[in-house]
Amino acid sequence: MESQATVIAAIGVLGIGAQWIAWRTGWPAIVLMLLAGFLAGPVLGVLDPEATFGDLMEPMISIGVALILFEGGLSLDLRELRHSGSAVWRLATIGVFVGWFLGAMAGYYVAGLVWPVAVLFGGILIVTGPTVVIPMLRQATIQPRPASILKWEGIVNDPTGALCAVIAYEYFRKLAESPGASLFEVVPPLIIAAALSGAIGYAAARAIAWLFPRGAIPEYLKVPVLFIAVIGVFVLCNSIEHEAGLVAVTVMGIALANMNVSSLRSVHPFKENIAVLLVSGIFILLAASLQREELAYLQSSWRPLAFILTLLFLVRPLTVLISLLGSPIPWNERLFVAWIAPRGIVLVAISGLFALRLGDLNIEGGQLLIGLSFAVVVATVIAHGFTVNLAARLLNIKGTTRPGLMIVGSTPWTIALAKQMQTLKTPVMVADPSWQRLAPARREGIPYYHGEILNEATEHNLDLTPYRVMVAATDNEAYNALVCNEFAHEIGRDSVYQLGQAEDDDHRKLPESLRGRALFESGFGVTDVNERQQQGWVFRRTRLTEEYDFDDAVADLPEDAHLLLLLREASGVMRFFTHAARPEPRAGDIVLSFVPPQARTTDEVASRRQGKTGGRGKGAVPA
Repeated sequence: MESQATVIAAIGVLGIGAQWIAWRTGWPAIVLMLLAGFLAGPVLGVLDPEATFGDLMEPMISIGVALILFEGGLSLDLRELRHSGSAVWRLATIGVFVGWFLGAMAGYYVAGLVWPVAVLFGGILIVTGPTVVIPMLRQATIQPRPASILKWEGIVNDPTGALCAVIAYEYFRKLAESPGASLFEVVPPLIIAAALSGAIGYAAARAIAWLFPRGAIPEYLKVPVLFIAVIGVFVLCNSIEHEAGLVAVTVMGIALANMNVSSLRSVHPFKENIAVLLVSGIFILLAASLQREELAYLQSSWRPLAFILTLLFLVRPLTVLISLLGSPIPWNERLFVAWIAPRGIVLVAISGLFALRLGDLNIEGGQLLIGLSFAVVVATVIAHGFTVNLAARLLNIKGTTRPGLMIVGSTPWTIALAKQMQTLKTPVMVADPSWQRLAPARREGIPYYHGEILNEATEHNLDLTPYRVMVAATDNEAYNALVCNEFAHEIGRDSVYQLGQAEDDDHRKLPESLRGRALFESGFGVTDVNERQQQGWVFRRTRLTEEYDFDDAVADLPEDAHLLLLLREASGVMRFFTHAARPEPRAGDIVLSFVPPQARTTDEVASRRQGKTGGRGKGAVPA
């Protein structure tokens, strides 16, 4: 492939395709991206990024890593540190020095690297890959504190690891130029450069936080201005010191995340999409750039395998346990954090950059970093990705694995629904800003959240991770639509529901694109369910079997009953009956319907069953 456009398209297809397969199968995305890039590059020879992009390869990767770190910083709020702050600071200070020392020793004595390469690689190994850790924790549903520790450690230590590598590289560069140079001649200027870069990043965040809310930047230019500002800060700080820009963009992201800039809310979906594209593209680029000679080291000796095992079972556990000595973190959480440390894109990207620069200094073994870093990434992602659930269960820090239901609005109907879901062992919570309206939930022992669900403070006071489905059922349909639209990106457009049916051809009503999915096939509104609730309508649960199928269950319902949801009893997965979609029932499922209070006679049931084949197919709902 000689056309750069063709190569870019191929990288996009491979990267996003690997991400999609990971979503469908639950496999680690980073392993699939590595496999795709490896097959397209060294194995099949279809992609050769270095030949295609030439000198542009290094700046492309550098800017991509900078944007990824900025996006990670922008997702962090300092209020999350109230439970895990001391542990994070310990890991970001004590853990950095302990991990760097142990990693360098393992690199020299176990991997057989020369001292300059071992020391530099030991600094890089401090990073723990937030692009891998965060999706892994989300999939595994870990309790909030250990999850927060791992997330924050990953974000904070990414630029720290890069800075450690810069210190090591600059020291050995200075040593090559002036053999008598000491460590004290190199480190203080680098620390000053890092502090100055952090100050520049903070100043840039302050400027954006001042400009955006005052209308100085039009809405359609806010995202482009923000990303150009990130790239500009990165390049400026890199001109002060190599890779100091990584510190600047991370500080910039964290500062913006904690300045309560309301204008940034519209940026979040776009920046997350950019992060996915960058992670996919960069990883395919690096994997396809691997050379067979770089992989030979991994196959020709026992040292790489021994080095990886040392990282997994000695370096990481000792680093965490030493760092958290005397902390209030329980031992089961310490052990979990000590085991989980998958590496990701930043490790590979930084290793690739410094492998080239070590070669310029005529230091032997620098080219080994690329292959070794890929081996570390694959080994840690597989080892930790496939054991995170087991480790969480053994250490008793597993969050609820059954999908939960978040109900927004405390009404008689929602309280009745919550009671039914509790009976079905589904985690449920009712959220409402009115303490008075929450009184029935308190009386019934239903978990509740007293607060405005749309307030940003809710993100820090309420853990929404266990809740995979949201139902907005307040008395205000417009507010319900607002809630669904706000949480559609986080929970999924197909997992947010509300009362009332949208009518796109009616200009007086909200369009379907701004609403949640309509509950009930009839599209009941708030008034409809409230009236029926007052008339004595109730929820009915029906279990399907091989002998008693969905048609039988429907035939046994009253004529004007309405199907609400279908629950897979084993997994707890909920599927709602809506005006636009109908779940496919099977034996073992539980059907929850909303029915009038009157009883059905035997003759009516028999008559309905006799007629269910006349004009109605399998699984149809009666009119």
